[in-house]
Amino acid sequence: MHTSQDQNVYLSSGYQRSSKREWKPLEDRSCTDIPWLLLFILFCIGMGFICGFSVATGAAARLVSGYDSYGNICGQKNAKLEAIPNSGMDHTHRKYVFFLDPCNLDLINRKIKSVALCVTACPRQELKTLSDVQKFAEMNGSALCSYNLKPSEYTTSSKASVLCPKLPVPASAPIPFFHRCAPVNISCYAKFAEALITFVSDNSVLHRLISGVMTSKEIILGLCLLSLVLSMILMVIIRYISRVLVWILTILVILGSLGGTGVLWWLYAKQRRSPKETVIPEQLQIAEDNLRALLIYAISATVFTVILFLIMLVMRKRVALTIALFHVAGKVFIHLPLLVFQPFWTFFALVLFWAYWIMTLLFLGTTGSAVQNEQGFVEFKVSGPLQYMWWYHVVGLIWISEFILACQQMTVAGAVVTYYFTRDKRNLPFTPILASVNRLIRYHLGTVAKGSFIITLVKIPRMILMYMHSQLKGKENACARCVLKSCICCLWCLEKCLNYLNQNAYTATAINSTNFCTSAKDAFVILVENALRVAAINTVGDFMLFLGKVLIVCSTGLAGIMLLNYQQDYTVWVLPLIIVCLFAFLVAHCFLSIYEMVVDVLFLCFAIDTKYNDGSPGREFYMDKVLMEFVENSRKAMKEAGKGGVADARELKPMASGASSA
Repeated sequence: MHTSQDQNVYLSSGYQRSSKREWKPLEDRSCTDIPWLLLFILFCIGMGFICGFSVATGAAARLVSGYDSYGNICGQKNAKLEAIPNSGMDHTHRKYVFFLDPCNLDLINRKIKSVALCVTACPRQELKTLSDVQKFAEMNGSALCSYNLKPSEYTTSSKASVLCPKLPVPASAPIPFFHRCAPVNISCYAKFAEALITFVSDNSVLHRLISGVMTSKEIILGLCLLSLVLSMILMVIIRYISRVLVWILTILVILGSLGGTGVLWWLYAKQRRSPKETVIPEQLQIAEDNLRALLIYAISATVFTVILFLIMLVMRKRVALTIALFHVAGKVFIHLPLLVFQPFWTFFALVLFWAYWIMTLLFLGTTGSAVQNEQGFVEFKVSGPLQYMWWYHVVGLIWISEFILACQQMTVAGAVVTYYFTRDKRNLPFTPILASVNRLIRYHLGTVAKGSFIITLVKIPRMILMYMHSQLKGKENACARCVLKSCICCLWCLEKCLNYLNQNAYTATAINSTNFCTSAKDAFVILVENALRVAAINTVGDFMLFLGKVLIVCSTGLAGIMLLNYQQDYTVWVLPLIIVCLFAFLVAHCFLSIYEMVVDVLFLCFAIDTKYNDGSPGREFYMDKVLMEFVENSRKAMKEAGKGGVADARELKPMASGASSA
């Protein structure tokens, strides 16, 4: 029986392998990054405090029932506010908020610049004159003008043009659950959706688009289900077609680069041989500029092609590893079928959190104390330190969203690591996914919290710069615009690199239960030692998965065209087809991103396995037979290349030297 000291295994400086006993990565568990877990819990408590504060200060009633410009909540009796006229009114029978000018939007402050009143009913039909407004008030008991003006004075008072709604009053209907009268015709919001209104300015076009979606809802649902099935099938069979895809990719790249370069040189030679005597003097300079440009393009394409060929020559031996990893990844999904459903749980958790975040945000928009603005109307504002709750809430959106995504990465990594380092697959846990979730909750939530916080620290400055760029668009000079875009681009690249490093750090944590910094350092060392292999997997592998996404979208779109073409109930089916294709791409991306994650985890496990084991008795490999064949082929090629030079031998050596030096 092994002791706990014998079972400890550390990566790089932390990994200690006993030469007499078998390396068992997953047997010793300890909690990692506990201070970060406590910090994350405290942060979540702060998020809960914001939600409770916004509800406790009356924001919930103002959000759901709405309030008028004098601070009265619709649908209830109200207390008198000091120094504010028309406050403290009884609106028990006036349950809806009506805006005198609902189409006057303030895009900067994101609100309607209009007087709001509590009314009994929303005008369901357009009211063109004040006489129509008066008749509506007399028939429905719903006064649409200011409280100071009686319905009998709508057509006689000189103040009616100011105290009554802007004519014509658009037909409106109450928003479900929120009791606001909203115009039925969306063209009212022309400034808010200018691009959309420009496209659907013809109501008949809009009507046909909407009717097309409604008529084909069964077809849309069926096609969305088809994309889901195709994605799941592709994840199973991709291991059998990975070699074919790699060869297709290689041939297309070679033909494309050679063809493009050849065409450019052909155009340059053709234009150079063309007679210049027939060209008028005004166009002679243009022809020379075009000839010079073609020469530059041709030389650039030639250099690019040569570099591309050199890269493919160097990486040709490492493409075999990518194919082997994709083959093993297909086996992983057969043994761990619950991995397929991982995107659903992550999406469900994100939707729940985003719904909570949006509701709290709406509560915050109406919380605070009543303050009279310059026009004499009431606004609710938070003063003091509590006014910075908005920033805290925004940071919470990013951090907790990244935390949920990181939990998915850690769960997948833990399940795949369990699969890889279990020699006899019959001894796998009944549900490796649930076992991985259990280890995550018990030991590694602090590591996930720390990794997601690092991404948040990079994402927030990038979002601030993007907001500044959008606000200063057209106002800043060229230099400032270039600096802003450069900073945004650099932060985006840094975020992508950290995301990739974090994912590998989670894998190292799942293997040996080390803290985040140690795992990130060890994973970085492994990735640097295998830089060319990483490049091959991330280029060839990502392009293969991209081809899979294109295949699913094209197949679903083709099926949609064939089905919608025979649907004669409407004439416009562009919008249903766009909806189906977007959904197909989203589904394919979610599923194949899990596949990509599995491949990355398998590669790190393979790199560690080949570094600390060499297949000899007592140091047997953990890897699958397919990967074992790759190692054996590499060793044979290394021996054959040994006579040809040390460089080739070093290139093909699979990392067994690391084991001897360990």
